Amino acid sequence: MHTERLRTVRRDDPAPAAAPEASPALRADALHNRTRIVEAARESFAARGLDVPMAAIARRAGVGVATLYRRFPTKETLIAEAFTEEVGVCVAGIQEALADPDPWRGFCTVIEQVCATHATDKGFTTAFLSAVPGTPAFDRERECAERGFALLTRRAKDAGRLRADFAHEDLALILMANSGITADSTEEALAASRRLVAYLLHSFRAGPATEDAPLPPPTPLRLTNILGPRHS
Repeated sequence: MHTERLRTVRRDDPAPAAAPEASPALRADALHNRTRIVEAARESFAARGLDVPMAAIARRAGVGVATLYRRFPTKETLIAEAFTEEVGVCVAGIQEALADPDPWRGFCTVIEQVCATHATDKGFTTAFLSAVPGTPAFDRERECAERGFALLTRRAKDAGRLRADFAHEDLALILMANSGITADSTEEALAASRRLVAYLLHSFRAGPATEDAPLPPPTPLRLTNILGPRHS
């Protein structure tokens, strides 16, 4: 039976050629493309929600679809990359609220700030509440936000300012309600969000309603914004 002998490498054998390194220009171009893709995705998701096709994001970024998929193999990774920074902003806001000596004021501030952001960003609420796998950074920031809001809720209850049956999981209901706002302009959406949040905070507070501040003025939203043009 013939047995093939392994070739012994001698000291004077030439070393295997090293793989050529990417040129600085190529690395800079790749980074530029990645940045453009993330920015285009963030803008597209904010305007149209998470159902935007990947091809549409590639066109907006000015890159080919193949380039997009080389940078982000799945839509979930692109969603996570687009919103990681925004989740980080939420975490920072919650940490500031936890540092507020007035737990109720801190609780209200977080609800107001988060809803103001979500009123003008159709994608973020869905991304934040989504169960699809993201990236480690996105998941870490989201978990930190959830823990911080749970602590903020407990502090407001312990201070006797938040009703006892409020659950920190109710944040999902708040965001879902707020994300349903439709308006003709960003200003109208923000105004409607402020009024909705004021109503919600009135119902969340433990104590006489007479202590609440007046509601913000109503926003003249048209029913066609909800029902669509076919019902107008």
